[in-house]
Amino acid sequence: MGTTNDVNSENTAAVKLQSPESVTAAPQRELPALPATSEVPAAHPDESVVAPLKPPAPQPRPPRSRSWRSGLLLAGIAIGLTAGGYILFPLVETALNTVSTDDAYVNGHVTFIAPRVAGHVTTVFVDNNQRVKAGDLLARLDAEPFQVQVNIKTSALVAAKRELATALARARGLAAQARSNRFKLDHAMEDVRNQIELLKSDVAQLKVEEANRLLAEQDFGRGEKLVGKGAISHQEFDRYKAALEVAINRVSSARQSIQQTRASLGLPINHESPLDIPEDLDENFSTVQEALAGLYGSITQLGYTPPSWNATPTQVKKAFYSQDPDKNLDRIFDRLIPESPAVKQAEAKVAQAEDDLAQAQLNLRYCDIVSDIDGQVTSRNVNPGNYVQIGQGLMAVRSLTEIWIDANFKETQLADQRIGQRVRCEVDMYGHRREFEGRITGFTMGTGTTLSLLPPQNATGNFVKIVQRLPVRIELTDYDPEISPLFIGLSVVPYVYINEPPSGPHAGEVLQPFAALTKGPASPGNAVSPTGQVSTNHE
Repeated sequence: MGTTNDVNSENTAAVKLQSPESVTAAPQRELPALPATSEVPAAHPDESVVAPLKPPAPQPRPPRSRSWRSGLLLAGIAIGLTAGGYILFPLVETALNTVSTDDAYVNGHVTFIAPRVAGHVTTVFVDNNQRVKAGDLLARLDAEPFQVQVNIKTSALVAAKRELATALARARGLAAQARSNRFKLDHAMEDVRNQIELLKSDVAQLKVEEANRLLAEQDFGRGEKLVGKGAISHQEFDRYKAALEVAINRVSSARQSIQQTRASLGLPINHESPLDIPEDLDENFSTVQEALAGLYGSITQLGYTPPSWNATPTQVKKAFYSQDPDKNLDRIFDRLIPESPAVKQAEAKVAQAEDDLAQAQLNLRYCDIVSDIDGQVTSRNVNPGNYVQIGQGLMAVRSLTEIWIDANFKETQLADQRIGQRVRCEVDMYGHRREFEGRITGFTMGTGTTLSLLPPQNATGNFVKIVQRLPVRIELTDYDPEISPLFIGLSVVPYVYINEPPSGPHAGEVLQPFAALTKGPASPGNAVSPTGQVSTNHE
């Protein structure tokens, strides 16, 4: 092959040595390949061809060295092994130290925005994919009907306050009437005591009259003896006789006065013992009981209840004054007036009117539909002019910060997983360019099939075992939505480092501890005050 190439080169060189004229005159045709000989054939007589020079004899070439090819091959093998080891070593290390699954996705909280009052939508301020903050105004309802209700409830509150003022005035009037009835009771008791003293005076007067009658009888007897002897005149004897009749009549009158006084005191006629009087007559007499009933009628309207309806006036007054250590009647009435039933009823109406007004004002504020969380608007399906009902879904706000990974691991991969283990997450959206760090925070109490709408029933005996998957929650520790946002539903491949010790809260546990929550009411009447957290509908 080398000889043939040399001959062809010599022929080419011979052609190049031809004169320009002969080359121009000669027809252009391809030269046939010359045989591989050392001699050049003679030119044709008709062709003007210059004979080429005879080339020197070819020299034998030394054999080429093949050592550089072997070195290159060895270098390539070494580079390949190094690159393969560089690539395969992390994969092997990850496979030995982690468990992973491709059945994982990004999840997060979503708040469904719904109106709390029904009405017409006047303005919608946001659209899908817009970011909002908690408290931002999303939509607005027509507020005019709710403003009218606020005005109505305001007027009702003013009327209720006027009724309360009237009730307080009536309670003060009852307090004054109770004071008056108390004095009437004292006056009635004093009248009874006066009647008793009058009865005693009548008895004493009866004794005086009886003494006068006895004296008149003695004078009449002496006069009757003397008039028979002529010692006195008949005129003087008639005076003795008239004095006796007057004395007898005065005794009879005194006795009638005693019985009249006893009758006025409600006592029976008793000529033998006119002073037979009960000791507590001044407290049980009818007029005294009437005055006591009047006092009951006034103080009970103030909310006071006597200790006993059969109590005596003295007991009633003692119990009433015992409400104050110093027996200060003003302080007693100052306490009873605000606690009187009429005042309490009026206060209840005021409180109800205030609650109605607060509800009306609250409904007016509910015309402004705001976002409860920071996030991004999705699923908007409301427009100005729509009439919306309470609880109707208008849009949703998905949180950009409350993001986690739900990884559905096979049940055969869960034996070594614990809360607090480190997790490296590869998101298909970013690939190897961005990996997220996280930790396991909990295990769902049930596999996906048990949480389905129609869980499988294996009681018929045709059970086929299928490897179940349990959702494992992974919280991200280095997630920043401003740098690398994650969207709900993105596919994730988590790698749980089961050979590393867990860290963080409740590290090494399988079940989360009991949540520190406020106890709810044990019964409808035993309510517990709220903690202040706003109730939102999260998923």
